[in-house]
Formats: sequence, structure tokens, C-alpha cells
Amino acid sequence: MTQYMDYTISQSPIRVFSPPIDPARRRIKSITLVNAGHLPGRTLQREQATFHDWAIVLITGGEGHYRIDGGETQRVRAGSWFCLYPGASFDYGPDPGGYWDEYYVTAEGKRVEEWQRDWLPPRGQVHRLAVDEVLLQRMESLLRLVGSGTPDNLDRAAMLLEQLAYEIAAGGAGQGADRRGHLAQTVIEDIQSRLHLPPTVSDTAARHHVSVSTLRRIVNAYTGYPFNEFVHRLRVAEAGHILLNTDLSVKEIGERLGYRDLFYFSRVFKRITGVSPREYRSRVGP
Repeated sequence: MTQYMDYTISQSPIRVFSPPIDPARRRIKSITLVNAGHLPGRTLQREQATFHDWAIVLITGGEGHYRIDGGETQRVRAGSWFCLYPGASFDYGPDPGGYWDEYYVTAEGKRVEEWQRDWLPPRGQVHRLAVDEVLLQRMESLLRLVGSGTPDNLDRAAMLLEQLAYEIAAGGAGQGADRRGHLAQTVIEDIQSRLHLPPTVSDTAARHHVSVSTLRRIVNAYTGYPFNEFVHRLRVAEAGHILLNTDLSVKEIGERLGYRDLFYFSRVFKRITGVSPREYRSRVGP
């Protein structure tokens, strides 16, 4: 994922994704992801802001305020979520001199209208949210899908957003206090730390004292991908980072990440990103 600096928004690198939308190539027509992002250390305040589409905003750190149509000011703290939507004006953002850490997703479509009508809480309120590593990992998974820009992944991101929004509204998105949530967090961190090996499903299951089938279910539930595909995507994301920040050859990068066959590595990389490693370096790099 590409990071960049915008000091009008934050003193930290931010990520903002606005994927090109070609409805003809997408199978899920009722939910369209317009944009998404992660704004750590946000300092920007908005006044009388209006929006064309619905958005959900999750605050994972810092604090600030939220007000609609000049009404009552509500406090926003770490572990809060709220919505933005058409037909109202919003004053919101971190306190003067302060910051907050924000994830947001903007979407439109018939399903989004159904969410607002049928099961999201009444609009215009700040709600509480249990923030834990499991929730953060799921948000990162959603951003990876949106950031890829491929039609299939945008469909997957739309389905993941619906599931996540429902669980947030029901108060069940953050489940790190239970054993399953902690296990998912531990497993995912373990996989991320072993990309150079690479990790196998049987070895990973044995290390965490669970069956292979249980491990597969956990990874799929918390990332949206089967085990092997999740590992490939983590390795490709790391390969992209190395391509843009080092002079290592494609062969060296592949070997560092456990791909002994250069052609296989290039094939996997192109399948996930849409371009070859060399094209990625030349197009995305400086």
C-alpha cells in the first residue's frame, strides 16, 4: 500500500484509496466502495462539511468532537465510531492541538441504503467500539482489498464491509477478549513473522495446538482469504515494499520471501497486483 505525507491532514504518513470503478466488471452491484483510508495522527478539523455518499468512521486513538447541523457537540474518543451521510452538514475532527487515529470507508448502493434503514443505529450519534488487534487486522485486510483495485477484490471488500458494519452496529466487532479472538491475532502475527520460510498450514496449526481445519477457518474468518492465499498476499505486499525501497533484484527479493522459482514468484506477483515485479517498480516507484 502506498503511503504519502499531507501535512494539512496529519504529521504522519496516511493512506487513501479511491479505486477506479467499472460496474461492468464487478459482480456485486448493490454495494460500491467509493474510497477508504487510514489517517493516523489526524489533526485536520472539518467545519460544515457535506458528503455525497455514506461513510463509516472508526477512531482508534486520540479524541475530538462530532456535531451535525450545528446541534449538540458530541465527544469522540478512542473506541468511537460514527457515520457521515448526505443531507446534513458536519463539524468534526480532533481537538485543537490534538489528534486522532482514523479508519474510514465510503460506500454507496442499494445495500448501503438497506443498512441505514434496517439495522444501523439511528444516524447522528457517536457510538462505542471495542478496539483490539483483531478489529485492526480486519480493517487492514479491507484496505488491502480496496488498495488492490481489482474487481474481484473490490467485491470481496464490499462483502467484508457489510459484515464488519453489521458486527460494529451489533457491538461484536472487537472480540479480542475471547479465546478465538486472541488466537486469531496470535496466528496472524505468527504468519507475518515467517514470510521468508514460508509458513505452512500444518506447521502453523501445530505451533498453535489447533487442527488444520480450525486454523483455516480462523484465517479465512479474520482476513477474508484462504490460508495459502493470505500468505501469498502478505509476501507480495512485502515484495512491493522491498521493490520500492531497495535495489535488490527481483530474483533476490523472491528468494528472500521463500520463492525459489523466479517465474512462479513473478506469476503470483502479477496475479495479485496486476503487473509484473519489474513493472511495479517502474510504475509505482520514484
